Amino acid sequence: MSQIQKNAGGPADPDDEAGQVVKAADTTSADSLLDEIDDILETNAEEFVKSYVQKGGQ
Repeated sequence: MSQIQKNAGGPADPDDEAGQVVKAADTTSADSLLDEIDDILETNAEEFVKSYVQKGGQ
């Protein structure tokens, strides 16, 4: 059986807007990190992958 979660509407909370700004900042830092990873993979993807190859069947 699936569960449905509903949010009750109510007066706007000023803290909600501040939380949205923080979430946007977190997204920006994550995007920046992903861009950095993409740059690394473009320059030396084979070396990057080889560093994660498991050795000895582990």
